Amino acid sequence: MTMKDNITKKLTEAFTPRSLAVTDESHLHAGHMGHRPEGETHFRVNIVSEAFEGKSRIDRHRMVNSVLAAELAGTVHALAVKALAPGEAGGS
Repeated sequence: MTMKDNITKKLTEAFTPRSLAVTDESHLHAGHMGHRPEGETHFRVNIVSEAFEGKSRIDRHRMVNSVLAAELAGTVHALAVKALAPGEAGGS
């Protein structure tokens, strides 16, 4: 299973999102700190879930980071997160 698949699986199980896009952006960071030639180090997550209703942006990021703690402590160097509740700008 790729890291992208692993992240997708964990976030789906934790938040039952209405929409979820996980993008491996490792190729954009060649030569930067944390980059590895085999990739799977830099990711972007766009997620829309009822679980984020009434939560601040910081709390939402903490929720996502908590679910992905093992990955962030391992090979994932950077994670950009856009977490929205349904009905918010850009959300489903």
